[in-house]
Amino acid sequence: MTARPPRPATAVGVEKVGAEGVRSGPGPRPAGGLRTVGFLRIVAPARRGGEPRAEWFCSCGRYETVQGERRVHALIAAHDAHRDVCPLLGDGRKAA
Repeated sequence: MTARPPRPATAVGVEKVGAEGVRSGPGPRPAGGLRTVGFLRIVAPARRGGEPRAEWFCSCGRYETVQGERRVHALIAAHDAHRDVCPLLGDGRKAA
């Protein structure tokens, strides 16, 4: 009778998902190859008298948040101007 090889020890509390080297979840980029380069989020006040807010992010390192109507309009203009000069969008593509 041949002896069976011992079972490999597994870490306690770690669930094995699949074969080694096989991803168990989505990769850093979706299947279509698209990725978020930047975004501009604007939040309008829910009631009269509230101040609008905006948040701007770009993968090249720009990040700003502002509050107040005048500053939100200035951030929108800066975001639009940045889309034309961003080093990540040098091939003519536009960011969000």
